[in-house]
Amino acid sequence: MSTFKIFDIAGSAMSAQSLRLNLVASNIANADTISSSIDQTYRSRQPVFATELANAMERNAHSRPAGPVKDDGTAGVKVLAVVESKTPLRMEYRPDHPMANADGYIFRPNVNTMEEMANMIA
Repeated sequence: MSTFKIFDIAGSAMSAQSLRLNLVASNIANADTISSSIDQTYRSRQPVFATELANAMERNAHSRPAGPVKDDGTAGVKVLAVVESKTPLRMEYRPDHPMANADGYIFRPNVNTMEEMANMIA
């Protein structure tokens, strides 16, 4: 494995981790926001990672020349998607709040700050 491939692998991993940390920061920054509508409420976001080794092996299988294939075993990290958490939003009865809807409820994000802090240092 050449030195440059190592830098490619490390670079893809750092890029993926940078996105993960940006999502954690966004989740923490929006943890205390309030909305009067369930549709406008911030939802926690998480990245979905995958290794690129499987894709490289799949490409080799389709474009394989006659004879042995030289596979150097390198991999990288790829962000497949950013998904919103399916955890239910928090609904609070606060009829005196200026952002309360007609029924007196406000909606808070489904962000668990302690979980996000643990995710940040993991």
